[in-house]
Amino acid sequence: MVYETGNRTVDDAVARVLDGERLDRTDGMALIAQPVDALAAGADYVRSQLGDGSVDACSIVNAKAGNCAEDCGFCAQSVHFDTGIDNYGFLGPETVLEAAKRAERDGSQRFGIVVAEKGVSKEQRPEEWEDVLEAIRLVRDETDVEVDASLGILTEEEATILAEEGLNHYNHNIETSPRYFPEIVDTHSFEDRVHTLEVAKEAGMDLCAGVILGMGETPTDRVEAAIALQEIGVSSLPVNILNPVEGTPLAARGLPDITTEEVIKTIAVYRLLHPEARVRLTGGREVNLDTEGQVAALEAGADGILTGDYLTTEGQSAADDLEIVEAAGLEPNTETNEFDPEDVKARAEEGTDTETAAGTAQTKSELQSDD
Repeated sequence: MVYETGNRTVDDAVARVLDGERLDRTDGMALIAQPVDALAAGADYVRSQLGDGSVDACSIVNAKAGNCAEDCGFCAQSVHFDTGIDNYGFLGPETVLEAAKRAERDGSQRFGIVVAEKGVSKEQRPEEWEDVLEAIRLVRDETDVEVDASLGILTEEEATILAEEGLNHYNHNIETSPRYFPEIVDTHSFEDRVHTLEVAKEAGMDLCAGVILGMGETPTDRVEAAIALQEIGVSSLPVNILNPVEGTPLAARGLPDITTEEVIKTIAVYRLLHPEARVRLTGGREVNLDTEGQVAALEAGADGILTGDYLTTEGQSAADDLEIVEAAGLEPNTETNEFDPEDVKARAEEGTDTETAAGTAQTKSELQSDD
């Protein structure tokens, strides 16, 4: 059976993807110019044919916050900007484990340990490095979620150790296109980020790397970022939408500047350019998209979310996310963590156990009180 939207460009792309062909930059540029309805429908059909019909949920913990020496223009945790967030060192393995247990309770399949710094360094900060490894072991051994991490730039030795400890995915977002990257970050290069992803992949870890939309980039930049991720080879592609924090340069510029239609078109193009990856709707979605917009994004080929709080801002509850998944005609993934979605909804209705996994930088004291 041949699927047809009535749009020749979209239909041709869908057929080629389902035949096993990898689309290129020219295809991406042609697709992002197509009407959103046809593009979303074609992308969703590809997801239905190549995916498993589920939406995969991940959660994160801000395990070390603030005082980062890098100057990423979107980041509330940079030492270069006055954003008023709490700064703290590594929370400790047991505290990270408690956050992972909350993620497990809320239905996440993966749990990411995130630190704010250029890179966790085995040589320069050996005690912190050992704490990170112990946190990975605890989450690995005492929960059913898969343990991921975002620890900044890695050496080959560090990547090998992390892989041997069972780290599943390594997250290191490229943020935007190679062309636009210098407009966002001065203290390291796009190539630095790609190199770390290559090191992590060579060590045996799967890659989670994506973008932030609404930073002033063009549609061409969005396509170029997807092509760069093709070349790297990612299995999880998070699509963030800028949620500007007061004090950051991008907030001062009045960003984000992106419409719901542009977000949905970008997600659809990413699905077609990355047909077998989890295209994950992540940070800033509830600020930039209403409920219908989030449902539409899942209906445009997305099949993953980041649920709960983000690094320094609040997110949606797991119960709200389950409602969105169901409204899109999909099911939550239970392959790794066989949770009961009805239990999550019931807790929300009762008003109990509402704290989400991450604990933002502003809620460090609450995280520590769980020890």
